[in-house]
Amino acid sequence: MVGASRVIWAVGKSLTTRAIKPSSLSVIQAPYRYANKLQSTYTASFDDDKPQFPGTGTKVRFTEKLDFLLPDASPAIPVYRVIDRQGEILDPAQKPELPEDVVLDIYRKMVLLNTLDTIMLNVQRQGRITFYMTSYGEEGTHMGSADVIFGQYREAGVFLWRGFTLDDMMNQCFSTHQDVHKGRMVPINYGSRDINFVSMSSPLATQIPQAAGAAYAMRMSGRSLCVTCYFGDGASSEGDTHAGFNFAATLDCPLLFFCRNNGYAISTPTSEQYRGDGVASRAAGYGISAIRVDGNDVFAVYNVTKAAREVCIKESKPVLIEAMTYRIGDHSTSDDSTTYRTSDEVHQFKRDSPITRLNSYLVKNGLWDTDKETAYREEAKNKVLEAFERAKDRKKPPISALLTDVYDSMPAHLERQAAHMRRHVNRYSEHYPVQDFLDEDSTGR
Repeated sequence: MVGASRVIWAVGKSLTTRAIKPSSLSVIQAPYRYANKLQSTYTASFDDDKPQFPGTGTKVRFTEKLDFLLPDASPAIPVYRVIDRQGEILDPAQKPELPEDVVLDIYRKMVLLNTLDTIMLNVQRQGRITFYMTSYGEEGTHMGSADVIFGQYREAGVFLWRGFTLDDMMNQCFSTHQDVHKGRMVPINYGSRDINFVSMSSPLATQIPQAAGAAYAMRMSGRSLCVTCYFGDGASSEGDTHAGFNFAATLDCPLLFFCRNNGYAISTPTSEQYRGDGVASRAAGYGISAIRVDGNDVFAVYNVTKAAREVCIKESKPVLIEAMTYRIGDHSTSDDSTTYRTSDEVHQFKRDSPITRLNSYLVKNGLWDTDKETAYREEAKNKVLEAFERAKDRKKPPISALLTDVYDSMPAHLERQAAHMRRHVNRYSEHYPVQDFLDEDSTGR
């Protein structure tokens, strides 16, 4: 009792010994499974000469040859694709059964995202928003995800595909009072409960163990759903990634890991990040199924995502997809990629972007032409600019929103701080852009 009292006192002095009840000490009692008679976890039989080691599994065998496993001697994981660089279907059996209107919708969403990125990049350069990140060259990795999504920061296309509107995006980037985050998140860190997309955060790889936990909860609930977790090659170098992989594998989580390997972690090329065969090769060590796909091929991405989802749900196991692509734009508006790569390099890869590849397919099959391209790009530009005009002068949330949505009811010390803040801002209002914020008693526009 004394030891427990000290622990609780250290956590919060408001708890005293008198407040401690016997039931509150259950956390230091032996877990139920150890309270009963222990049973063997492993069994062994030495009647034959097979390996009998708990950590090896059943497939291992003995050998008298002293051989190291050399990474360079193993064959590289192939890259699955459906469409070649000229827009031709390589194997008709691999063509996904998608209606033409759906394929066209995918293409339009990719062009819309590209247009949004172009305009918002210029908006940031003009100082109207603080930050932005484009998806140039990676639009093809966004189409096809389902269920609950944990993203990194380059998944705007997933939002568009699921119904997140341009107005929603503008409200978030401009931190307006209509933003569901109330202006608290850095621009492009979208999130929406309505479309099952968990709010993104800037630190790398934090979403990966979180996704493993969500997938485990989904498995425990018995629902036929899975979690999709996006991350980049840079995030794959973080420790949280390996923890998330191991949790997902050992707990049999229905989790689809989707790695966008675009060649750079900001300025660090993959050649300086790892020596093995990319990210997909790591999956086997965790007991995770994996596949490598051409991330510039929308049809291939659709096929592998659909197949991986079926494995996740039917077998309650994680799957890793490594989508090989290239980041055409700068990492962000805080980055200048000309300091670590040449313009010739970017130009070469730009010729094989997901939009270019799908456009070639559509034109070859009579579904698209130059006139339609010109007309839709103008339409997409107008849509983005109209949403921009609606959001740019929209009021920001009330200043009091700085202190809300943390506690169910605001504690006394925060009430005092809020009152102090109001007095300070009112007294020195000429030093603050108070006119940009919604009045406390106003509904805004």
